[in-house]
Amino acid sequence: MPADLAVIGLGPYGLPLAQAAVAAGIPTIGYRTGPEAASLSPAELRRMVAQGFRAITGPAELGRVRTAVICAPVPRGAEGAPDLGQVEAAARTLAARLRPHTTVILESPVPPGTTEDFLRPLLESGSGLRAGRDFHLAYSPSRVDPGNRDFTPANTPKVIGGLTPACTESAAAFYGRLSDKVVRARGPREAETVQLLETNFRHVNTALVNEMAVLCHDLGIDLWDVIRCAETKPFGFHSFRPGPGVGGHSVAQDLTAHTGRTLRMAELAQQVNGRMPHYVVQRAAALLNEHGKSARGARVLLLGVTYKADLADQQGSPAREIAMRLMELGASVSYHDPHVPSWSVLDRPLPRADSLYEAAADADLTILLQQHRTYDLQGLSVKAQLLLDTRGATPTGAAHRL
Repeated sequence: MPADLAVIGLGPYGLPLAQAAVAAGIPTIGYRTGPEAASLSPAELRRMVAQGFRAITGPAELGRVRTAVICAPVPRGAEGAPDLGQVEAAARTLAARLRPHTTVILESPVPPGTTEDFLRPLLESGSGLRAGRDFHLAYSPSRVDPGNRDFTPANTPKVIGGLTPACTESAAAFYGRLSDKVVRARGPREAETVQLLETNFRHVNTALVNEMAVLCHDLGIDLWDVIRCAETKPFGFHSFRPGPGVGGHSVAQDLTAHTGRTLRMAELAQQVNGRMPHYVVQRAAALLNEHGKSARGARVLLLGVTYKADLADQQGSPAREIAMRLMELGASVSYHDPHVPSWSVLDRPLPRADSLYEAAADADLTILLQQHRTYDLQGLSVKAQLLLDTRGATPTGAAHRL
């Protein structure tokens, strides 16, 4: 059966889209744009293949689909600006095979203006076709939340901004097969800026509670009780939790290279959130000191080294920097994570704890970095000599909280 959809880029944005498409009965092929860590479990990947998904190794079939969605990753470049290299490679590969009447949609997290000013010329020059006349072109921000069982592609509204009204309607017809609700933006720039606003909203609000965590610790105030009370307000407040740093694939965007403008709040948020691993290590060293121990030679156990609970994905996880800083202080670091069978920091494999309770009892300090649901935090708080909880997940009074 010929494929109806081509997903170009099989990383954290592309695989969930392909998964939703094959579940909706859309014949789908996937094409890699580069080395991308799988964001789905082996069982989920097997289910997709059973439902008809095919990962192609050559690009020939990209010219035979009705819809092509570019989901290439956009890593940070050396100066912090987004690197559009994989988006460009995907566009050139697709353009050489693009046929009239195809709908091309970009889902990668890109700066405003990318669809029109960067992607469109690549597609047009490589295909000899005109966007908006010979093929449809649109942008739709990816709204993937890995591991979220409440919000799936089906019940998460999909925002679409097309180059022309006809482009928007063509993309809306495609996404209408996957999502219960389609939201039409005025155009690609508005849709791209939706992604920018949503991503920075998370980073800015996380930075606020991270700053509050540092302040409240200094003042002897229980921040977690403050949050518990504040979130009872039924309007004007949205609850966020502090933590050891912000991981994940959607990072706060620096627009300087593309627009000459910066978002000062987003810049500050990056600085605040970027300092949290250092703050966690400071707190760890202070706790050890209060209990008559030095960080040098201390046995420190890190619990949960992934960026999100109950997932294996380590993208942007603060655990790596925390481990590195502890090792620089002379601590002996080990880890436990049910989703990570082996883990290296500074090219050194770290010992993985086999028996969690024994390891916590043996360690001078245990630091909870990620609250995987398999962790019995009440039991751990009893076994551990000293427990630092960076997630506020332990019972009140059972551990030292961030």
